[in-house]
Amino acid sequence: MRKAKLILDKDYVISPIDPRIYGSFIEHLGRAVYTGIYEPGHPTADAQGFRQDVLELVRGLKVPVVRYPGGNFVSGFHWEDSVGPKENRPRRLDLAWKTTETNEVGLHEFADWAKKAGSEVMYAVNLGTRGPDAARNVVEYANHPGGTYWSDLRRKNGAADPFDIRLWCLGNEMDGPWQMGSKTAFEYGRVANEAAKVMKWVDDRIEVVACGSSSTTMKTFGEWEYTMLGECYENVDYVSLHRYYGNPHNDTPDFLASTMDLDAFIRTVASICDAVKGRKHAKKQVNLSLDEWNVWYHSNQEDQSIYRRDPWGTALHLLEDHYNFEDALLVGLMLITILKNADRVKIACLAQLVNVIAPIMTREGGGAWAQTIYWPLLQASTLGRGLSLRPLLTSEKDDTSHYTDVPVVDAAATLSEDGSLTIFAVNRDLKEDAALTLDLRAFGPLGQGTHSVLHHDDVKAVNTESAPNNVRPAETPLVMEDGVVRLPAASWNVIRVKAGE
Repeated sequence: MRKAKLILDKDYVISPIDPRIYGSFIEHLGRAVYTGIYEPGHPTADAQGFRQDVLELVRGLKVPVVRYPGGNFVSGFHWEDSVGPKENRPRRLDLAWKTTETNEVGLHEFADWAKKAGSEVMYAVNLGTRGPDAARNVVEYANHPGGTYWSDLRRKNGAADPFDIRLWCLGNEMDGPWQMGSKTAFEYGRVANEAAKVMKWVDDRIEVVACGSSSTTMKTFGEWEYTMLGECYENVDYVSLHRYYGNPHNDTPDFLASTMDLDAFIRTVASICDAVKGRKHAKKQVNLSLDEWNVWYHSNQEDQSIYRRDPWGTALHLLEDHYNFEDALLVGLMLITILKNADRVKIACLAQLVNVIAPIMTREGGGAWAQTIYWPLLQASTLGRGLSLRPLLTSEKDDTSHYTDVPVVDAAATLSEDGSLTIFAVNRDLKEDAALTLDLRAFGPLGQGTHSVLHHDDVKAVNTESAPNNVRPAETPLVMEDGVVRLPAASWNVIRVKAGE
C-alpha cells in the first residue's frame, strides 16, 4: 500500500468556511434554464413551470448561492428584456452562444426559483456592451423598497418586496477576446470601479466581484489583476477566478494532478491582491471568488456539430458533458483545494448546475439524475461546514506528464459547531490502496465514526437515467487500526467522527 500521514489539531485553523464556497451557476446557455430548471408541461412542473425533480436534487446539494444569468451571455444582455409581462419580452440573438434567447425566464422567475431552491442569487451585470448606468439601475430595480422609477416598476411587475440581492458580478471574463466588449485591464478596471461605486451608492449593503483573468493560460494573467485592481481596489470586494480541467489525451494520473495548478492559481492571485493592498496602503483585504470551476472537455466536438446543424436555435444540447468516475475524483480534489484555501476563497461556483457541464442532468419530458460529480459536491456542502483545519499532511509522491511531486493522498479537514470532525481525502493511485495514518490526539477521545467511499473499478464509468446509481458513495462504520485508515485505490473518501466523546 501507498502511505500517507495526516496530523490535525482543533486549534490549527485556516479560516471559518464561508458557506458560499458551495455555490453554483445557471447561465442562459444550452438547456440549463429551458428544459433544465424550467419545463412547463413536464409531469413534475409546478405552477410556474419549474421542474420539481430538479429542485429536489438541487436542494440536496444545499447550494447557498447561484450565479446568474451568465457567463459569456451577460456581456450582451439587457436586463430590462427579462422583466415585465412575458408576452412583451423580446426574443434576442445571443452572440455568445449563437442561439436565440426567448427571455421567458427572467429576473423575477429566477428569484422565485432560487427561493424555492433555498439559495441566494449572485447577479452579473453587463460591463461588455453596457456600463455603470445600467448596472446601478438593475440594483435599484432589485433592491430598492419603492418610491422610485425602477423600484416601482418592479412592484408593478409583481414583486412588492425587493429581491435583496447582496452579491453582484461586475461583468464576466472581460480579458477574453471571445467576450462582447472585451477590454484591456486598465479599461476594465476603470469601468468596474465606476460601476461598483454607483451600485453601492444605490445599496451600500452589496458586495461586488471584479473580473480576474479567465484562466492561468491567458498571456495577461497576473498583469491583468495588478493593473485592474490598481483602478478599482477601493470599491471591490472580490476578484474572480475561472478554471476548468480536462483529460482529452486520456492521461488520468496527469488529469488528477491538475489541482496543483489550481492551488498555484489561487495563491498567485491572492498575492497580487495583497501587493496592490500594500501599494495603496489599504486596510481592507480583497478576497477571491472562484465563480467558475469544473471539468469541461467531453462535449467540445459535439457542440460544433450542433452549431452547424441548428444555428440560432433555442435550448440546444450544448456543453452537455457526461461525467465519469475520474471526473468525480478531480471534482473532489478541487473541493479539497478550495477548503485548504478557505482563508482567501470565500465564494466558489461549480459551473454549472443543470445540464450544462453540470452535476444534474435531465431529459425533456423525462427524468432527472445525479451525475458522478454530484456526490463529492453534496458531501462537501453538507458536511464541510464550520472551520477549515490546517492539514499537516505527508504523503508519498509521484510525477506525471506535467507535474512533479504530486501527493498520492490529498486531504482537507473541517470541524463543525457540534464537534464533528470531517476529513475529505482522495487516493490518486489508480492501482494501490493507501494507508492513511491519522494523528488526532489533540481531539481527545473520539466517538464512533463513519467512512464513506466513492469508488468504481472503471474510471470511465458514468451515471445515466436508467442507471443513476452506477457511481455512488457507500458508507460503512469507520475501521481504524492503530490510527490507520485504508483508502481504496482511486477513491474519494469522507471520514467523519464526533470529537470529544
